[in-house]
Amino acid sequence: MTKIYEYELGNAARKLVSDFLDLRKNETFVITADTKSNERVVNATARKAFEVGAKPMVLWLPSPLGVGKDADPMLPIDALTALLNEADAWVEFNNEWLLYSTPFERAMEENEELRYLCLVGLDENMMIRTIGRVDREKLEKFMKKVAELTKNADHMKITTSAGTELEFDNHPEHPIDCSAGDASSPGMNFLSGQIGWAPDLQSVEGRLVFDGSVEPPVGLLNEPIEMKIEEGRVVNIEGSREAEEFRRWLESFDDEKMFRLAHVCYGFNPGAKLSGNILEDERVWGCTEWGLGYRASPDEIDAPSHTDGICLNSTVWLDDEKLLEKGSIVHPELEEYKEKLEK
Repeated sequence: MTKIYEYELGNAARKLVSDFLDLRKNETFVITADTKSNERVVNATARKAFEVGAKPMVLWLPSPLGVGKDADPMLPIDALTALLNEADAWVEFNNEWLLYSTPFERAMEENEELRYLCLVGLDENMMIRTIGRVDREKLEKFMKKVAELTKNADHMKITTSAGTELEFDNHPEHPIDCSAGDASSPGMNFLSGQIGWAPDLQSVEGRLVFDGSVEPPVGLLNEPIEMKIEEGRVVNIEGSREAEEFRRWLESFDDEKMFRLAHVCYGFNPGAKLSGNILEDERVWGCTEWGLGYRASPDEIDAPSHTDGICLNSTVWLDDEKLLEKGSIVHPELEEYKEKLEK
């Protein structure tokens, strides 16, 4: 009997291998997964890589008890680094991220030709919705325009009906990363549908309310987590049980850098749904996402771990002009994309 979405999954894996990674004959292609990863996604990707003549190698790892450097104690650091240093391309399907771990940092520094694509926690349903059924090139054109408009703004304001009310200045020298899914060039690459940057973080002031998800340590939220932000740092956390869990998790590292904001992002993948998988959640159309803790660049924050939280249906001002109104496109220069992309 045919498995659910068997044909659609194959099509999404084909797009991933050919359109996203541009895998070529005889390239060494490493797929990493842990014991919580989706086996069908891993195998479909390996099959399509083999079909185009690449040499796929699948590495299954025990699921760590943390992410980033918090995963280091359970990783074969030297062996994993050695493997990644010999790869042409690497897709990470791990549920507990290797992203920002020691093997990740070493590989990105030492293997200058490595094409890394972060698809942590991807399952077959999400792969079909966010890759197989999305016009990546059309989405990329839209995202580059949004990135351009944002880069040209000096001052920004973000609000949500849940209570987020933040203002901050952009940093003129900090780049804006437009994650449009093109992993054909060396470096860090991510699932299409996210635009992220580090503003002048010390200028961030106001109230930040996560009302979608926070990962780690909570996942989907039942109640909002409310934070007071001063000079880019969380100085107070309020809410119910999940807010307390979040506060205790941040405090468990005994490192004040875990309370520092690291970046802000827009979510713009037409197929993304709030699911509890942070890779998908931070691409829900019209959300904004804030990271806390570790950041590689610019202005490295050497925190022991990293977390991301989602603010749904955001209203965003670029200087005095609105980009989004409760998650919908309202900027006049983006009107042509509204019907094509917005769901």
